[in-house]
Amino acid sequence: MRETESVQPLGGAFDLYTIGHSVLSLQTFLELLRKFGIKLLIDVRSNPRSLRSPYFSQPEFEQYLREANIRYLFLGEELGGRPDDPKAYRRDGLVDYRARRKSFGFRAGIDRTLNELEQDPLVLMCAEEDPLNCHRFLMICPELAAAGLEPLHIRKDAVVETQEAAEDRLLETNHLGAIAGSSLLSSNRTAALEDAYEAQAEKCAFRVDPYAVEYW
Repeated sequence: MRETESVQPLGGAFDLYTIGHSVLSLQTFLELLRKFGIKLLIDVRSNPRSLRSPYFSQPEFEQYLREANIRYLFLGEELGGRPDDPKAYRRDGLVDYRARRKSFGFRAGIDRTLNELEQDPLVLMCAEEDPLNCHRFLMICPELAAAGLEPLHIRKDAVVETQEAAEDRLLETNHLGAIAGSSLLSSNRTAALEDAYEAQAEKCAFRVDPYAVEYW
């Protein structure tokens, strides 16, 4: 995993991070946010609850953030990995990330995120520690990268993984390692990444009973 210093995205915006709360203690989680100067946490969980770590559940979680002088914004309806819209699901019941990215709600969530990024350094939060196993990387980050940003992924032990490094891991995980490290502008890398994102989504995306989708 590559470590990095703070990266300044295009357009003069602040840094955009992602994080998965996993089973971190609340104190450790808040210390991570302070370490990276986070002023706004955007919750992209469709259901802002945690049974294993209830302090990450609403409304208590927002209160803890407020006490730490960190703003909270819930965008789970727009950017969550378990959308209510049946058009976001394939016939087999799997969330179709490409289709979801084209939806009005998702676009509104991205626009809101970019607007907030003009004001403060922020973090997108979901539950999975490894971004490769989470929709925040598989569904949201490709759109942010297309907008000229490079999301920074806060991992355990306060290590930061760049978007490019995470993409290289994604390629290697899906047996496309020969493309890893190539220029971000390479058409070969772009095509390989599209295949790798789709393959990883097959393993990690939320799935419902396909018969239930038909009747929504």
